[in-house]
Amino acid sequence: MPRSPRLALAALAASLLLSGCIASTAASIVTAPVRIAGKGVDMMTTSQSEADEKRGRNMRKQEERLGKLQRSYDRHNRDCMDGDREACEQARLDYAEIQNLRSNWP
Repeated sequence: MPRSPRLALAALAASLLLSGCIASTAASIVTAPVRIAGKGVDMMTTSQSEADEKRGRNMRKQEERLGKLQRSYDRHNRDCMDGDREACEQARLDYAEIQNLRSNWP
């Protein structure tokens, strides 16, 4: 019989120590649906600042592409002036793409 009081005392001590963990776990379980729903709504909506960042990123990419095309056009145009027919065709293609990008410019 001396074991029973020790076992009961150990169980009581363990329950007191674990009560914080149990309460924390219970709170996490209760608030989980709210957190999940909040994340879902946040993922489906785009804030104005996020939209502005995306627009700025796209504009920088377009400007970069336009700069590369302009350099390519200049190079091909110079070669065309020197008599390279393939360069003339490539210069025309570069120019057409430049015009296409500019027509879609915001």
